Amino acid sequence: MKNKFIYLIFSLFFFVNTNAQCAMCRAVLESGEDQSAAEGINDGIMFLMAVPYILVATLGYIVYRKFNKPDKSKNLS
Repeated sequence: MKNKFIYLIFSLFFFVNTNAQCAMCRAVLESGEDQSAAEGINDGIMFLMAVPYILVATLGYIVYRKFNKPDKSKNLS
């Protein structure tokens, strides 16, 4: 328990502020006059971000259904 607390404090105090864009994306977005490229990159980022969440949610639902099946032997009278 003590190790977890120390790790939590260490993580909170030494959290590094990061940017989510790569160098190439930043260069394209800063140099472009029109916003269509920026909108396209943002749509791509949203798509790439959504796919893992959908997969994990599907897997969680399958596991939930597997462990919460009604037991047929208990329902027989």
